[in-house]
This record gives sequence, structure tokens and C-alpha cells, in this order.
Amino acid sequence: MSENKLQAILYTNGQLQLLDQRLLPYETVYLAVPNPQAAWQQIKDMVVRGAPAIGVTGALALAVHLISGGRGKQYASVQACLDDIAATMDYLVTSRPTAVNLADSAVKLKAVAAEAAALQGATAESVAVAVVAAAEATLEQDIAANKAIGAAGAAALLSAVAARGKAHARPGSKVTVLTHCNTGSLATAGYGTALGVVRALHEQGKLERCYACETRPYNQGARLTAFELVHDGLPATLLVDSAAAALMAQGEVDAVVVGADRVVANGDTANKIGTFSHAVAAAAHGIPFFVAAPTTTLDAGLGSGEEIEIEQRPAEEITHFKGQRVVVEGINVWNPCFDVTPGRLVEGIITEEGVVPRDCGSGSHQVAAFMAARQAAQAPAANGTGQPRRVPQAASVRWMPLVWWPSWLLAPTWLCVWGPRQ
Repeated sequence: MSENKLQAILYTNGQLQLLDQRLLPYETVYLAVPNPQAAWQQIKDMVVRGAPAIGVTGALALAVHLISGGRGKQYASVQACLDDIAATMDYLVTSRPTAVNLADSAVKLKAVAAEAAALQGATAESVAVAVVAAAEATLEQDIAANKAIGAAGAAALLSAVAARGKAHARPGSKVTVLTHCNTGSLATAGYGTALGVVRALHEQGKLERCYACETRPYNQGARLTAFELVHDGLPATLLVDSAAAALMAQGEVDAVVVGADRVVANGDTANKIGTFSHAVAAAAHGIPFFVAAPTTTLDAGLGSGEEIEIEQRPAEEITHFKGQRVVVEGINVWNPCFDVTPGRLVEGIITEEGVVPRDCGSGSHQVAAFMAARQAAQAPAANGTGQPRRVPQAASVRWMPLVWWPSWLLAPTWLCVWGPRQ
């Protein structure tokens, strides 16, 4: 790892290494990933974590597997190659089922394999080469997506804060942002999603301060986000999760931005446990709450958050500290890794393609329509030019009061109305 660049994933010529994030911020140790079995275990054990990073790791683990085996020469037939690719990716997906990015990588790489196999004269070697190239491309694709998320998110967040009349409250129209868990370079191939938005604000001179919640029980905020913020020289303050609402009540938070492990069709969002609490507190104080995630995290195949499988973590994450029990014997433990924030509490879902629209009537986010429009834009034009259709990549936004929120949300809340960027 260079002095100026945090990298969770190192990959060169079929050699994959993962930064052991369990040891941060005390030690910087990279672990080799020689095969899919090692990748599965390291994902499960949270050596690497963060939905985008997990998705990239799974893809690169397949590349390592294909390269080390002989780049396709190990297979007796094209079908044997296809079967092994499918089995390997299906196996990797079981490591952490809530994060959709790994499943997305599996679907895409299987599709690449099928397309390569359908070409005239296809061999197991040609299929393997195509899949390895696609897997290796995920690193740069993720970084590019994250930088686009940062730019779109900074614009959307500043607009939302300005609409609430808070832009004048701080010198230079700067904003304060609260975030949860770790969504930066350590959770992605680089730059970050929600923390990428924070970075973009800082680069634009618009960040007054980032408040990072510690994120119990695994302390990704305290161990990892604080580490990134200090490393990059961003103005930052660490707080315990339960202090977030009190900080909002004092007027110290202008906006909240978090990442996601899965966003379903109506905008319901699975993210690190504690996210839902922050969303409720933000709504109660009239603070815009954003989700930042790449389109690979969107899952239009699930209708609502009730369908999301929530991973349960070991009880020892709560009952023990550095191997030493710190709570009484005999107490039961409930330790979900994620919670689901209802889409109605989410101001906007920021992606590299722009912000997912929200229906003004129901308050749900139209993820399926957004994804369909994106796929149509990427398809060749019907006029035979072979060029993708041009559609807006971002959105302009205006804000109006929202009247359908439950009565227990006493503070003013706002609804966004999205339109094409002019």
C-alpha cells in the first residue's frame, strides 16, 4: 500500500491479496487469496467487507481460479468450463448473502461466459480468457463508478441542504455530514460510495465536518472510517452510534449519507445495523438522508425489504473483546449484521447513473423503472447506428414539503421531484 493511497484489494497478473481489515488501524497486513475457498473464508471472516469490495473480490477470485488452473486448458470441453464458472460463483455468493454485489458479479460473469461460448469456434480457453478479462475490469469500473457517485451525491446533498435554508448557516456555505459504517476506499475498489460523496464535498471546498459513527459491534466506523478520514486529512469527528440523534437535535448535522448492501425495488435499503435508527432520527429533525450505492447494489428483483435475507453474526462480537468475555454468562444475544431502512425515509438513492427517482404519491423509489431505463440506454439504438441511446446521466432537483409522513415525525420533511438535467 502506498503512502497516499488506501487499497483494500491488490491484484496483479492473477495474484490477489486482501488487506486484513480486522487488524486496522493497528497493523497493515495483506493476505494472499490463492483460490475461491480462501476468498470465501476471507469474505465470511470480514477480512474484506463492504458490498462493492466483496463483489470485486468474488470476481477476481474467479480470475485467480481460472488463471492458476491453466486459463481454460484444464477443461475437457466448453461445457465443463461453463459448469465450473457457474459452480465457483454460486459457491462464493454463499459467503455473505445480504450484499447483492457479489451475486451481481456472478450473474454478469456467467453471462460473459455464455456469450463467449456461443461464438463460432469457441473453446474452453477462449471462454476463460473472456471471463478473466471481464473479472479484472471490475476494479477500474468500481473506482470510476464511485467517483461518479461522489460527484452526483455532492450536488444532490448540497441542493437538499440549500432547500432547507441551511446553506447560509455556515461560512462558505459548507455542510456537515454524518455517516455510518465504512463506505470508503476500504469498502470498495477505491474512493468510496457514501464516503466518496464526503470526499467530493471536501474536494469542492464544501465540507465543514464529517461525523463518523463508531458502528457497533464491529466498529467499522471507529476502526476504518476514522482511519480513512485522518489519512486523507478531512475534518472529522467520531461519535458513538447512540449520540447521533442528540447531535442532530443540536443542529450540528446538515445531512446524512450512508452506503448500502442491497437496495430493492421500492427503495428499502439493507445497510449496516444502526442505519435505520439514523434514518428515523434524521426524519424527525428534518435532515435529508441519502443512500449512496453503485447500480450493482440495486436489486429490482425484490419488491420490498421484507424479502431481504439478513445475515446474523456470531454472538462473540458482542460478548467478547479481544477474546475476553465482557458480559455475564447466560445472556442471549441478537446480533443482526444489517437492518432495513424503509425507502420512504430515504431522500434519494445516489448512483453513478444519477439519483433514483421517488414516486411523489407512494413515496417509494422506482428502482425497477430506473434500471430498465438504464438498460435501454445501454442497448444499441434502433436506427442501426450501433451506438447507445443518449439519456440524462444525472438529474436536477427541486424540493417541496412532504405531507404524507406519519404524525410522529414532527419536524418538516421534504420530497424531491426529479427531472432531466438541462
